[in-house]
Amino acid sequence: MVSAGILSPELAILVLVQFDKSMTEALETQVKSKVFIKGHLHTYRFCDNVWTFILQDAVFKNEETVENVGRVKIVACDSKLLTQ
Repeated sequence: MVSAGILSPELAILVLVQFDKSMTEALETQVKSKVFIKGHLHTYRFCDNVWTFILQDAVFKNEETVENVGRVKIVACDSKLLTQ
């Protein structure tokens, strides 16, 4: 949307920050199931309090289903940093 001129870069950042806060709140209050992830750790990185993991041949498993994924990128940060 920024490259198409629909949103300014500043507004896009504000939208993303609000989305992250909303998603964090929803995950903390509404999600009750657990998912187990297993796979080959291809790459990991920690920069600016953000972890990035790239898994190959990943398997996502919960109580009901098992899903195989060829490659997955997981980005994780401390949710307390989002509220500052």
